[in-house]
Amino acid sequence: MNEQSITKQSINKQPINKQLSSKDVYDIIIVGGGMVGASLAVALLPLKLKVALVDEFEFGAPSQPSYDDRAIALSYGSSLIFKGMGLWDELKPKTTGINSIHVSDRGHFGAARLSAEKENVPSLGYLVESKVLGQQLYQVLKNTDVDLIQPASVKNLSESDNAVTLELEKNDELSQISARLLVAADGTMSKIRELSGINITRSDYKQSAIVSNVSTEKTHNGEAFERFTDNGPIALLPMSDNRCSLVWTQNTEEGTENLDAVMAMSDEDFLNELGKEFGYRLGRFTRVGKRSTFPLSLVTADKNTANRTVIIGNASHTLHPVAGQGLNLALRDVAVLTDLVADLMGSNQTQSTINNVASLLSAYEETRKGDLKGTIQYTDSLVRLFSNDQVLLGHARAGGLLAFDRLPPLRNWLTRKSMGINYRQSRLARGLALRVAS
Repeated sequence: MNEQSITKQSINKQPINKQLSSKDVYDIIIVGGGMVGASLAVALLPLKLKVALVDEFEFGAPSQPSYDDRAIALSYGSSLIFKGMGLWDELKPKTTGINSIHVSDRGHFGAARLSAEKENVPSLGYLVESKVLGQQLYQVLKNTDVDLIQPASVKNLSESDNAVTLELEKNDELSQISARLLVAADGTMSKIRELSGINITRSDYKQSAIVSNVSTEKTHNGEAFERFTDNGPIALLPMSDNRCSLVWTQNTEEGTENLDAVMAMSDEDFLNELGKEFGYRLGRFTRVGKRSTFPLSLVTADKNTANRTVIIGNASHTLHPVAGQGLNLALRDVAVLTDLVADLMGSNQTQSTINNVASLLSAYEETRKGDLKGTIQYTDSLVRLFSNDQVLLGHARAGGLLAFDRLPPLRNWLTRKSMGINYRQSRLARGLALRVAS
């Protein structure tokens, strides 16, 4: 991989001198209204803080469901987080459970099989359409006191001893809002991260992912597949109506010619080629939806806090989709940050304010570093190990998969890693509601 350290110079911040009214001053401002930012806003609701959620796009815009609606994988650990937030009972019926995971290496003997039954959990994870989750989050938020500021873009950032102030552009007009704590959940190209002067490291995997929904001859029965090939991994995850969510990795080290050729195939040729690469455990592939593609790289922030700012989700860590860890890692960011805010408030919760932000930022960095480091290394190692076509390494991988399949301690470790529960857990991550002082 090509690894590059990218230094983001803090944009020159002109002082924002406008006198803000009390309605423009918040306890927490969240920038980024996607799954991560919206989840954080919902998670904070029991604390009765004054929260603003800022995004460049319209929140929760409804549209008709279609075959092509994209699905996201929630680990079992993420289901516990949503349970702690009070959302899971309503969300679960709209998901498809992952009962088992089959991990294999094309051209080599051996496979690892992970089972919810063996781990005594209802499912290893769940597939939910991103639109469904988004609508669920915004259905909650629109009936709360959270200020949804959209569409609005951040133009500038200014800091003082007791607040951070954002200059926003909305409807061609500039305005300012401030808060004791700023949370950046604005994605891989985070504007807040850049304005805060936080550097990133980017490692190019020289791969691209083709994403689509497909249907198969046989019923998937809730089984997910991770199939490693010479070209990169193929993930097939069970969805409703016997659809599967497909992530098919293409090697672009020698250029994008092969990727372009696959994307240009007719549906019939695409499904035939996919069958050759994946195999026929689910019979033939019978239908494919709209295809999209994006390049893959690992982007990590050098730190996750700065002054009065915390960066979470893809703004902090954008991972390879192998093993489906990205959103689940971000939801653990949400769970830990919310837990720490609740602990910091303590007996001051009736005042609906946050004090001692420096203590919060220090605790967040310390609490998250183990999980972040371990999960990033785990996904990165999988990509490196299974993207290498050396013969001896292929035999070693086969032996490793057999060991994971046949040795309960190894299988249990891999399964717990997949479920997102192999780490120190916050209250939300244990499916428990926040402690709220009376």
